[in-house]
Amino acid sequence: MRPPRFGEALRLWLKIGCIGFGGPSGQIAILHREVVEKRGWVAEEEFVRALRFCMLLPGPEAQQLATWLGWRLHGIRGGIMAGTLFLLPAVLLLWGLSLLYVTGRDLPAIAGFFSGIKPAVTALVLTAVLRIGKRTLSSRSLAVGAFISLGLFLGGISYPLVLGAGALLGAVFPGRWDLQTVKPSAAPPSSPGWASLVSVSVIWGVPVASLTAWLGFDALPSRVAWFFAKVAVLSFGGAYAALSYVSLHASGDWGWITRGEMMDGLGLAESTPGPLLIALQFVAFLACWHAPGVLNPLLSATLGSLAAVWSLFLPSFLWIFTLAPVMDTIGGNRRIGGALAAIGAVVTAVIACLGIRFAVPLFLEGGYLHPMPLALGVASFVLLRSGRVGILPILASCGLLGMLCRILQFPF
Repeated sequence: MRPPRFGEALRLWLKIGCIGFGGPSGQIAILHREVVEKRGWVAEEEFVRALRFCMLLPGPEAQQLATWLGWRLHGIRGGIMAGTLFLLPAVLLLWGLSLLYVTGRDLPAIAGFFSGIKPAVTALVLTAVLRIGKRTLSSRSLAVGAFISLGLFLGGISYPLVLGAGALLGAVFPGRWDLQTVKPSAAPPSSPGWASLVSVSVIWGVPVASLTAWLGFDALPSRVAWFFAKVAVLSFGGAYAALSYVSLHASGDWGWITRGEMMDGLGLAESTPGPLLIALQFVAFLACWHAPGVLNPLLSATLGSLAAVWSLFLPSFLWIFTLAPVMDTIGGNRRIGGALAAIGAVVTAVIACLGIRFAVPLFLEGGYLHPMPLALGVASFVLLRSGRVGILPILASCGLLGMLCRILQFPF
């Protein structure tokens, strides 16, 4: 089949950005259906190899896969447009929902809705632990490493330190892990796109440096930009790993937002198209709204949310444009595979830590169980594990029940 025209591809990327519900799995399925099955723009084997390559990288694999597909079809300009249009509808929608949240959450109906979705969000995180753990804890050594990592996180040891130690052990002792490598293609080997590495780094750095020069490094939008850039580099394992890492600081020792607000952001992100990592845009919006500094709260929150999106997602373009030409070499390296296997165990542990931090205050208070949140959480967990009901109906049902309880003044 002929390669698509650039405009034809743009319309498809925008369509996928608008209908990309269902988290990474649903978005990858949409990309496969639209690009491989319906249009035949990319062969099945090439799509699978690219997907497995994207799963090796830090950041949101679905958005990176969309970027790779655009790059594969139309070069760097195609990758930029595919990755951007995959994000744009979610960014605009979540900005509006964040503004609605901060201006209207004191209304009983809206407050009740967010109270209702918290048990479902907790069940979602715990379900993710089981799903990701089934894939990553493929040996006894990895399972032991995950439990040790969980203990370290609960004890207050930093995520980058544990992640770095795990990666080092995995690389030094690659024979201890069950490794998954990318099947090589028949194409001749290429060189990394070093020019792309420099270009994307400069494109990222100039706005962040300008923002910092304008507001100062201590201003929250500036801190958001630099911190979320570190998150993007360390977010192996997808959105839940990044959410867990941010939660340890943003709703923990830094006090940017509360743990309940963190859960609300995750619930909103699950209800919108685009990558789940977009929940961190909500985190940045609320943090900068609460502490605007010398700026108007709305301007501070908008700058913070844009800085978060910029720092979180621009590195994904860097990985694709730089490393896609050598993805077979990366995927087939045994020591890299060992490091990534060990990182998978650490990622599972940090997501489990997030689930525990969500569940304990929600379901327990003063040693007593909260019957209604616990019942909703258990029901949501069972439905999610069954696979028969999607996350959107579950969130909507729990939210409506929370609204009803708040309006009728029923204890929740």
